Amino acid sequence: MYDPREESRNTMLETTIYNEKIEKVLTNINKVMIGKEEAATLSLVALLAQGHVLLEDVPGVGKTMLVRTLAKSLDCDFRRIQFTPDLLPSDVTGISIYNPKELNFEFRGGPILGNIILADEINRTSPKTQSSLLEGMEEKSVTVDGQTIPLKQPFFVMATQNPIEYEGTYPLPEAQLDRFILKLKMGYPAFGDELEMLDRTSRNHPIETIEAVISKEELISVQEEVKEVYIDKNVQHYIINLVGNTRTNPSIALGVSPRGSIALMRAAKAYAYVYGRDYVLPDDVKFLAPYVLAHRLILTPEAKYEGVTSEQVVESVVKHTHIPIRKEFN
Repeated sequence: MYDPREESRNTMLETTIYNEKIEKVLTNINKVMIGKEEAATLSLVALLAQGHVLLEDVPGVGKTMLVRTLAKSLDCDFRRIQFTPDLLPSDVTGISIYNPKELNFEFRGGPILGNIILADEINRTSPKTQSSLLEGMEEKSVTVDGQTIPLKQPFFVMATQNPIEYEGTYPLPEAQLDRFILKLKMGYPAFGDELEMLDRTSRNHPIETIEAVISKEELISVQEEVKEVYIDKNVQHYIINLVGNTRTNPSIALGVSPRGSIALMRAAKAYAYVYGRDYVLPDDVKFLAPYVLAHRLILTPEAKYEGVTSEQVVESVVKHTHIPIRKEFN
């Protein structure tokens, strides 16, 4: 089957990363995560684009380890939320507790008040608790007892989930899925990668040697620089056409919203920045489209019955959408 990511994937893995700090972060991750360069790079792209990442795969393939390694590489406040069926929204956002000495209520912040948040097995908890992340991810603030509390900056959520076919899972609501700029899958390692993994972890786990290589202030500065990456009008038109075609595809019941267009543009800017460019190429958009758009679709019952996946539909949309060429640029 045609895969629009394949050509761009080969280009990505051969392209030099020019930003020294970014390269050090990826080097840290690659010390721990063997053969997962693509997932590592895309996670960093989401962070620089000020978005959030959803990692979906079976247990044991390194989802949590990827998040921990990224967090250790950044000099930021790291918090972990282990989602369970009995977790309450207040366990995420925090709660006001009465202080009898001061005769008033004091707010005790929850783990969402960190910089890098690991939402582990997010689909193990109820939709009510899942939605407690929603306001923070979109508005960068939480409301507790009528009081709006701004979150720390930078603020980045990496959520992991098991496939929805597993017992004891609750599918994420569409509104919350739409808040994740990228959805990634890890996959099982190749034979050689798994063999190297055994060698590296035979005595000590490599994550124990990871040190922070970028400060909080440097990260915020880089995120601001990403916003200044140039995107040509024709590339913007390409994004809009891609998203528009998801709304007319016969296999799609509900297409991508304008939030998806914005997410694809932001991700493309961050992707270009990671590889040392101050401008976005159509190939950046083409490569990122399945990761940014697939989880925002709702397929028709007929498509689901036929076994069609969202990724396959996005691949078809990419294949049939005109790509602007250089002479079309302003």
